[in-house]
Amino acid sequence: MVDYRIDRHSGVATYVQIVQQTKQALRMGLLRPGDRLPTAREVVEATAINPNTVLKAYRELEREGLVEARRGLGTFVRRSLGAATADTALRAELEAWAGRAREAGLDRDDVAALFTAVLDKHFTADHTSLDKHAQGDPS
Repeated sequence: MVDYRIDRHSGVATYVQIVQQTKQALRMGLLRPGDRLPTAREVVEATAINPNTVLKAYRELEREGLVEARRGLGTFVRRSLGAATADTALRAELEAWAGRAREAGLDRDDVAALFTAVLDKHFTADHTSLDKHAQGDPS
């Protein structure tokens, strides 16, 4: 099960935080098809947010085809996302890197900015098309 953490100072809407955290759990393999999400009541008790906010997040996830509500039973995962499981060698490398960054004096925001800059460099549309071209794909 996923434990939602709400950051009231992030500037990100609460329901969006729930959607993002659910998607992250799906990508990491922490939630799998068939798993039940916490009930709105459970999320409200753990986070002190409005039940309608939880329901809005769950409706968004349902609209995206990631979960399905089963009347009287709860909300269940329909499909997973991505292939980044929690126990890959890449995760271990990232864990080590994050530890070195912290030892070097970087704070969370510094690490996030650095990581985002690297992601932008390697995952932009222009870079993707250059990779395809280099591999002989003319598209």
